[in-house]
Amino acid sequence: MSVFTNPAHRSGEDARAYTSAVLELLGARNPLDVLPATPDAVRHAVAGLSEAELSRPEAPGKWSMRHVVRHLADSEIVWGYRLRMVLAHNRPSLTGYDQDLWADRLQYGSANVADAIGELAALRRTHVGLLRAASTADLQRVGVHSERGEESVAHMLRMYAGHDLLHLAQLARVRRAVAA
Repeated sequence: MSVFTNPAHRSGEDARAYTSAVLELLGARNPLDVLPATPDAVRHAVAGLSEAELSRPEAPGKWSMRHVVRHLADSEIVWGYRLRMVLAHNRPSLTGYDQDLWADRLQYGSANVADAIGELAALRRTHVGLLRAASTADLQRVGVHSERGEESVAHMLRMYAGHDLLHLAQLARVRRAVAA
């Protein structure tokens, strides 16, 4: 199982390994350069593919490109809520969620890819605007994640940029697999 696998109830050690791996993907890059570029990168990643190709996973039990794009849009909804909670409240609780349950129960397999990219783009513009307007003190505000513990806005910013890079690489890998 990959460090990037996100089981419903992971251990604290698994959560730390995931966090470290995601942040390593970002490296020294500025998250405010990565985040605004992601919606266009996703559009490019799926350009020219048929509905069948968008629905084909790279292997049995894996997500298709359609699943990944819908996941990115839904993750943006979750991040927006978390970001607002931390900016507006003192040390709010941040609930984790089971991404595989969301994919199954929210029917990611039949998601409209163009609509999901549009949602991601609109929400991302709003979130980047909130972050660019945030003060240094705002960036240090923290919430308490149910799986990962205390997280500042600055940390969340880096995590979501790394999360984007993780899924952009996944989209490229799945595209190569379905095109083969």
